[in-house]
Amino acid sequence: MDDKSIVDAVAAGDPHAFRILVERESPSVFRTCYRILGRIHDAEDATQESFVIAYRALGTFRGDGPLGAWLARIATRHALRRASQRRDLTSLDPLASTGVEPRADADPLADALTAERQHTIRAAVAQLPERYREVVALRYFADLSLAEIATSTDRPIGTVKTHLHRGLARLRVLLDGAGS
Repeated sequence: MDDKSIVDAVAAGDPHAFRILVERESPSVFRTCYRILGRIHDAEDATQESFVIAYRALGTFRGDGPLGAWLARIATRHALRRASQRRDLTSLDPLASTGVEPRADADPLADALTAERQHTIRAAVAQLPERYREVVALRYFADLSLAEIATSTDRPIGTVKTHLHRGLARLRVLLDGAGS
């Protein structure tokens, strides 16, 4: 089913159509949420909540761009909101919160440094002003192209490029201040 058919079927009350949408888009929505939140459990919750938000807002989908890009924007905003409200707990095992099983050839120090670096980056992105945070997150966490970001945010591509450039510049300053 194409995007328009799915939206029309869901609007007509077909629960099977929404299941098709969820099955098709869940991997990318989960990946987006996980890249922002960094924890499997949090990403799973945010993915479910993003689909609930999307279901309620499906009537606002204009069909200008891909449905996946529209969902990625919803997931990105929701995950960023959750990340900014989350109270982080410090764990003695930096991999415990990721749900990833340690590898036999794993280097615990390298894994701990990678986890810390990822946490620092997510925290810095969360500090960006909304217009920059959204574009940076959609580009690097949701893997959307600049054209898809322009379509899903209803901004000219030149504005998207400017916001991405300025957001990355501010992110560098934040990360330099954090000692990364």
